[in-house]
Amino acid sequence: MKSIVIHAAKDLRIEDRPEETPGPGEVRIAMAAGGICGSDLHYFHNGGFGDVRLKEPMILGHEVSGHIAALGEGVTGLHEGQLVAISPSRPCGHCRFCREAMYNQCLNMRFYGSAMPFPHIQGAFRQSLIANAIQCAPADGLTPGEAAMAEPLAVTLHAVRQAGPIFGKSVLVTGCGPIGILSILAARRAGADLIVATDLGEFTLDMAKKAGADVTINMATNGGDLAAYSAEKGTFDVLFECSGAAPALKGAIPAMRPGGTIVQLGLGGDMQLPVQAMTAKELSLKGSFRFHDEFFTGVSLMQKGLIDVKPFITQTFALDAAIEAFETAGDRSKAVKAQIDFTKAA
Repeated sequence: MKSIVIHAAKDLRIEDRPEETPGPGEVRIAMAAGGICGSDLHYFHNGGFGDVRLKEPMILGHEVSGHIAALGEGVTGLHEGQLVAISPSRPCGHCRFCREAMYNQCLNMRFYGSAMPFPHIQGAFRQSLIANAIQCAPADGLTPGEAAMAEPLAVTLHAVRQAGPIFGKSVLVTGCGPIGILSILAARRAGADLIVATDLGEFTLDMAKKAGADVTINMATNGGDLAAYSAEKGTFDVLFECSGAAPALKGAIPAMRPGGTIVQLGLGGDMQLPVQAMTAKELSLKGSFRFHDEFFTGVSLMQKGLIDVKPFITQTFALDAAIEAFETAGDRSKAVKAQIDFTKAA
């Protein structure tokens, strides 16, 4: 089978890897679609991010879907040919955090396409994948591309859960990449009233409008600021900070109302915070890291037509065009979510 393997920064190769046979409780999946994530791009452009560096060749990818090709012993509830979204999150189930149902904080997490541990956890950008049956969310009625969006959607559903009740509240989203766009969809589904989105480019802001943002602000243009929302100690109850950029977080603080909640999703490295201003406004800062049961909820919401991700799958590439796909995925002037179709060659 063909797999997309990163060896070092800018050294992406399509290699043959042996197929495997599913064991008890496992399934073999003929992969259909895979979305290129920000972490995949970090490996592609920089060989890693922060202290996480590639130390050996690694198959990339964790936003994936495919069709069941074979069932292992004891597997029920799935059938051959069925489309499934595949959760990349595989907690151990035994550590202190798994015992407390904090599965996204598992001490022995095996998350597809991660160089955090060594040996690295190989990813899912391959033509055939062995997965645990419990990772598979039946995606009947969806396209493979939609099903592959379950992972980033789950990230934002977890962030909404971190924020607490949103019904009727005012929400600010900073950064309108894939996670920002999906945060708009998730916040609206949770009942947010006013949603304002900021970014530095018109293409992404246009996408934010399609996602349902009431107001979009280009922070790179003259007058591109949040001054209108900063009067009388601020407007927004909740901030979803999706850029990972310190200026975005710092610039949003004056527009937050006292007692508001900041949910940090963007991972852009450490940043200095305006702690005194946050303290005076009694703001809460919450991290949001990955997800667990939100993955299956995301699939269900898409199946019911309650969240529509199709407009934000902006490009689809054949497997053999992987390098072009990665180069395009990082271009925020034309791409929200670029995906790879594992059933097609260039």
